[in-house]
Amino acid sequence: MPHPHVKAISQMEDASKLVDIISESKSCYVRDNLSIHLHESQIKLIKNIVKHSKPHHRKVRVRQYAKINDDKHFELHLKLYLKKYKKLERLGLAEILDVDDLPYDVVLTDKGLEILSEIESLENEWAGKVSCDIDALREMALNSFEYSYRFKKNQKYQF
Repeated sequence: MPHPHVKAISQMEDASKLVDIISESKSCYVRDNLSIHLHESQIKLIKNIVKHSKPHHRKVRVRQYAKINDDKHFELHLKLYLKKYKKLERLGLAEILDVDDLPYDVVLTDKGLEILSEIESLENEWAGKVSCDIDALREMALNSFEYSYRFKKNQKYQF
């Protein structure tokens, strides 16, 4: 007898729910097969460290930080973000750096880079197992990204 969710999923019309199911599947596969126990948010944080270290993203961060004036809201966020990064630092995956143009910067350690490589390998392995149609997903992403980009731009990338 097939799993009861198979029928429900096969009749779904909401694309965002289908995307959520796919995303959760990938995350569970990676977490189940990763050589170290990490929460889903920690995996996302590791990927963000790489993203934020790219020159373009770093320039945006520096520019946004320069606009902040003794903001209590910013200080609260700073403590929350650092708390998350410190957990990765305790695991030996990241290092928090003092820098001149930002309140802090984070880089992956060699161990962190190994884990990132393992994550990427597991994601590719998962995509092969689920017969992922990258072209169809790419088209959907291209058709939809403008909404979130426009929203974030209107918010001036400050949340």
